[in-house]
Amino acid sequence: MSPAASVPVPCACAAPYSEDEIKRRIVACPKLASLQSVNRELNALVRSERSVLSQIAEVIRRDPSLAARLLRMVNSVYFGLSTHVNNIEEAVFFLGLRQVRELAMATPVLEELGRLQSGRPLPWRDLWTHSIGTAIMTREILSSTALHIDDDTDYLVGLLHNVGKIIMAYAFPDELQAIIATRVHTPADVAAREREIIGWDHGQIGAYYLGRHNLPDEIVMAVEHHDAPEKAPEHQFFAAAIQVADYVVRHHAIHSGFEQVDSIPTDAWMSLPGWSILYGNEDHENELARAAIGNSLRRLPSMIEGLL
Repeated sequence: MSPAASVPVPCACAAPYSEDEIKRRIVACPKLASLQSVNRELNALVRSERSVLSQIAEVIRRDPSLAARLLRMVNSVYFGLSTHVNNIEEAVFFLGLRQVRELAMATPVLEELGRLQSGRPLPWRDLWTHSIGTAIMTREILSSTALHIDDDTDYLVGLLHNVGKIIMAYAFPDELQAIIATRVHTPADVAAREREIIGWDHGQIGAYYLGRHNLPDEIVMAVEHHDAPEKAPEHQFFAAAIQVADYVVRHHAIHSGFEQVDSIPTDAWMSLPGWSILYGNEDHENELARAAIGNSLRRLPSMIEGLL
């Protein structure tokens, strides 16, 4: 890459913003939308007498915004549960099919969020595909560690890690265009550019949005620190798995479409802080993890194709 390729694109906006202004804009952001294809399939399932909770939960897992809203609803003060629910199937059980159906029917299409902007098209489907790919790989990566997870947190943290980009499209449209137009070396460089222009990066923005909607701390913290998991005060394993999964998915040319990042070389993820957090410095453990991720990476296209 030539030096000129990474020169920041000027942004004609009064940024970076104060923390209060950033929070104000995030609070003003509307509810996230769902993709129409997921909505149609979900509506068909919840109306069928033969559907089972696992089928409905599997459809919801494909959509980051619908999964976030479902968990927000079930963990709200209204339901008064003593502990947070992180399992999609449990959330469907607690809410009941009627409320899940109403939630799906009340949800606008994800692409419509783009129409709220100044008419500039944004690659929503690319973002969705990247989010699903990262969710799959985050789950695969964490399954290769000693961490025991008995709910959907391993999938949800990957699915929701780029929610902040959706919020930016509504709250900071001009700044987002400048970020998209800038070519950078790594995903961490994208976050640095976001902080330079806006004041917060997409991890911070997404975490603040999710935190306001009552999602569990492990999800919020993983989303906030997925570009620098070593800085997470808690739940580092989740943040680390997202960082590694994001690199692995990008290596397979599954980009979010909301930035221009150089191609990720094979095994580049093994030099990440997230990799050290997950697997340490033991050569044997590293080789086993490398082989497991390689196997998952070979299956990734067919897994994503099945979901799309």
